Amino acid sequence: MVYKKWMLIGLALLAVLPACGDSARESALPSAAEWTIREVSPSGTGVFGYTDAVGLAAHDYSVDEPDVIANSATESEMKEGDALFVETGMGTSIGRQAEETDSGGCGKLETQGKEWLVNAPVATLWTGPGLGRAKDKPGQAALADTRKWTDKLNAEDRLWLVGKLETQALFGQPVSLVEERGEWTKVIVLGQSTSRHTEGYPGWMPRVQLAESAIRLDHAACPVLVIRAATAFLFDDAEGTVPFLELSFNTRLPLLREDGESYVVQTPTDGPKYMMKADAFTTAEREQSAPPSGERIVETAKQFLGLPYLWSGISGFGFDCSGFTHSLHSFYGIDIPRDASDQAKQGAPVDRGALRPGDLLFFADANGKGKVHHVGMYAGDGQMIHSPNSRRSVETIALDTPAYAKEFAGARRFIPE
Repeated sequence: MVYKKWMLIGLALLAVLPACGDSARESALPSAAEWTIREVSPSGTGVFGYTDAVGLAAHDYSVDEPDVIANSATESEMKEGDALFVETGMGTSIGRQAEETDSGGCGKLETQGKEWLVNAPVATLWTGPGLGRAKDKPGQAALADTRKWTDKLNAEDRLWLVGKLETQALFGQPVSLVEERGEWTKVIVLGQSTSRHTEGYPGWMPRVQLAESAIRLDHAACPVLVIRAATAFLFDDAEGTVPFLELSFNTRLPLLREDGESYVVQTPTDGPKYMMKADAFTTAEREQSAPPSGERIVETAKQFLGLPYLWSGISGFGFDCSGFTHSLHSFYGIDIPRDASDQAKQGAPVDRGALRPGDLLFFADANGKGKVHHVGMYAGDGQMIHSPNSRRSVETIALDTPAYAKEFAGARRFIPE
């Protein structure tokens, strides 16, 4: 039976904290009034931490003797910001701070309206439940090893995926649940617009790659970290010596604070982790910089030259043609549709003689008069950068290459003037 306990961390907690043998660190610990309950397991073992400037735990400490502090306060004795309530029994969750607590928006904790987040480095969405081969299992695991999966796929393996995959979603990305069938769940990926669904891109993914967030962040008020490298590791430590997960370009995570050469970010279920500053930037930094130019977007695209094509891919482990252009625009805060056929209907039309770097180039059947089936990006000097097909990799080629020149169907510009 689930029950609730209000507990206030007092000096008794400090008495049971494990000694770390570092007097400098001990002296830096916050006062007893700053401690909050982070988690209590069904067995009663507690994990306690203190809050940072935005109200999320910066450090956690396990306590093996929870009875020392259990029932040390009643609800009426709780002071604003001192404690959380914790539901224990069938499971663990983190509850609400005192009603009046202002945690700066980003870090506000809620008991209602929790959201579903992707809890794998890259989640691949399929056209139906239960699809995939034995060689696809690394990409379908709880903590999908996307590199292990993609590195072992040859051209024929990649061709087999065509028509069986829908899209991908990145670590921490919110989704809406539509249907569950056994170990699989149909979701809508928010932030990937498509003519197929009003909310986002639909597809099936392993249920194990989803997590119901223990907290729901006020995303509009929360600073965000964006990965700029093709792939980058999250670490368990600020020095970057203990890898946690390898994540993709354009992965976005709530930023908690800075710690030397690292950023501290919030993960869906594993608390704060560290990202090296060289591999990412903050949305605040982007807002302070000049508006994105086509040249900048092309330079960003060039870091992926030689990366093998992956049908449905939107990550630094592999892109399809429209996933490449969608992700590059998304990285700079420009929202465009997920698929080439939808991209070709939006943006500002551009004559071929007026092309600028960053403009999108579309190619269609029937000598450019039929259905749009491919998109690339103009790179300047008559060149196009694109992710072509399952037998090739991201490349730069001449726009007048015969196979493409005869299917050219027009160009669109999404970059703000």
